[in-house]
Amino acid sequence: MRTNQDYKNAALDRLRDNWSPAVLATIVITILCLVCTGGQTVPQYVPNANTGLILWLCGGSFLLSIFVINPLIVGYDNAMRLFYERGDTEILSNLFKIATTNYFHKVWGMFLMELKVFLWSLLFLIPGIIMSFSYAMTPYILEEHPEIGAWEASTRSKEIMTGHRFDLFWLYLSFIGWALLCILTFGIGLFWLIPYMSASEIGFYEDLKAEQGEEAVTP
Repeated sequence: MRTNQDYKNAALDRLRDNWSPAVLATIVITILCLVCTGGQTVPQYVPNANTGLILWLCGGSFLLSIFVINPLIVGYDNAMRLFYERGDTEILSNLFKIATTNYFHKVWGMFLMELKVFLWSLLFLIPGIIMSFSYAMTPYILEEHPEIGAWEASTRSKEIMTGHRFDLFWLYLSFIGWALLCILTFGIGLFWLIPYMSASEIGFYEDLKAEQGEEAVTP
């Protein structure tokens, strides 16, 4: 495995002169996610909202999260992967193409992954956080290995992440300074930080694949 700086340098190298398609895709998926989850924040702003309305809005947001947001996340992650591996700058169109291809397999796979994290979280918060890192590669595996069952996809992620969960945590933590700077831009900087982090994570994933003897793309 390479150093965090190696992953970040490789990500910046990929994004150089190609920020526009990555930022555009990030803006679109962020807006879609906000629209789909907006119902969860509505009740607190509606003084006379009854219990039925609150349950309906929250339930609707939950279903949208499962059937819309989760496949979009798989689409975004893998569109960025194709960009990182092949230089394919059609990130936005690839996002929707990937999200809707083999759709129910991805919906089910992401749901089972989140269910596993939730069940681990019931033991205490820390086990849930640890397992979220174990299952972090599930979106890539669902797309790259459609022959693997939905349950097995997250299990596969857990296997290849064995011994590397802290490495991924440390990689995420290395962006904390940039995240704090994004606050000064009222969150607008996140549209650049997210693809930067995504490309760095993909480099990390490529090294995990190399450890397993799979073909990997290295800078």
